[in-house]
Amino acid sequence: MSEAKQFAVFGGGCFWCTEAVFDELRGVHSVISGYAGGKNQNPTYEQVCMGNTGHAEVIKIDFDPAQISFRDLMTVFFATHDPTTLNRQGNDTGTQYRSAIFYADEEQKAQAAAFIKQLDDAKTFKDAIVTTLEPLTEFFPAEGYHQKFYANNPFQPYCQNMIPPKLTKLHKQFGELLKSHK
Repeated sequence: MSEAKQFAVFGGGCFWCTEAVFDELRGVHSVISGYAGGKNQNPTYEQVCMGNTGHAEVIKIDFDPAQISFRDLMTVFFATHDPTTLNRQGNDTGTQYRSAIFYADEEQKAQAAAFIKQLDDAKTFKDAIVTTLEPLTEFFPAEGYHQKFYANNPFQPYCQNMIPPKLTKLHKQFGELLKSHK
């Protein structure tokens, strides 16, 4: 991948939640909610929610590796969702909410595998990590109303319950990685 701009694709449950977290990181140019890992071309939200497309709700993060590393992104990813629950994040259940890293190349795959092993060996979590490593074959952007969902709908009840605790954790643990950090 080019050093000037890279991308990472993560599935960590509801894409509204993960997008809100990664939007705040320095070096992140854009975060796009979408779908990856399934068999349907151009899936819709309704199709993915049915759970039979094989797609996961994901975010595609375009970032500058001179400002934030893929490892930093993985550190935030593993700290802001539960990578030990299979096909589930909170009340959201199904393969569309699986914890997954969709790697763009063999380097990302190797880095992610080594990082997961390091976390498991250190017993960072009570249970073993179930995050899948899947090749990114295609990324499909979600419908427009899903983009920047939390920023545009901060009072939506699901968002009010799920996203602020993730952002609080982000600010407490990763302040040096935030765009607002001086």
